[in-house]
Amino acid sequence: MNTIRALVPAKLNLTLDILSVRPDGYHDLDMLMQTVSLYDEIELTLGAGRDWTLRCDTAEGEALPLLSNEHNLAWKAAEAFFRRTGLPDGGLALRIVKRIPAQAGLGGGSADCAAVLRALNSHFGCPLDRQALLALAAECGSDVPFCVTGGLARVRGRGEIVEPLSAGPVQHYVICKPGFGISTPLLYRLSDRYPPERRPDAEALLDRLKTGDSPAAGRLLCNVLEPVAALLHPSILDLKADLLSQGACGAQMTGSGSAVFGLFPGEAEAKAACEALNNRDYAVFYAHSV
Repeated sequence: MNTIRALVPAKLNLTLDILSVRPDGYHDLDMLMQTVSLYDEIELTLGAGRDWTLRCDTAEGEALPLLSNEHNLAWKAAEAFFRRTGLPDGGLALRIVKRIPAQAGLGGGSADCAAVLRALNSHFGCPLDRQALLALAAECGSDVPFCVTGGLARVRGRGEIVEPLSAGPVQHYVICKPGFGISTPLLYRLSDRYPPERRPDAEALLDRLKTGDSPAAGRLLCNVLEPVAALLHPSILDLKADLLSQGACGAQMTGSGSAVFGLFPGEAEAKAACEALNNRDYAVFYAHSV
């Protein structure tokens, strides 16, 4: 048997713009995305026997049975890899330790899916080149190609066009996850009825990130889905206010929510904000860019 272990980073949407509705019903997007140091853990054991198994737990060891089945994106990624390559699997035991909150816009499921694709491709000597791997990732989910690439990237289309970018200094974030989730399909449908009053300037934000100008970068964070989400859940604006009151240079919702993050000028400031916010009625995490 062979066991592969990997840390799986969450993602933040530093910008998210909707350009149009595509003929296939999806939305044409333009996003600046960043992986951060909030990790799930993946463990794959190959040659584990005829049947496949999946176990999903919290970091505290609590079983998550609703995520421990063949509907899990990580399971589907493994199926897609072996189907595409025609390689024999010899049985697969998959274990996921979840730290990235679900229904948060942090890409947890997509990140797990991407980690399985990367790990299997590497283990078998890269039968899929980068383009083939990204194409398979796009079939698994819209955020999966970016999660395969990681780092800082400009992401377009429905998520299948990923342009890796060179990052500047490490950036420091505080992520707040409320107890509710937001339906992604509903949010995108509503966004068609509410044209954005402000659109992102991804190029300007990228310039500020490269120079380490966190105050200017914070002012350029922009997600056109956030005002629509705030119509459904006004407390998203309260989360932003909490982060700004603790010294964030800027704050916004990531993806389709419901998590909100703040960009801080340094690690000490971010960790102090985490401590100050830790007694609120939402989960709080410190993370830096990776």
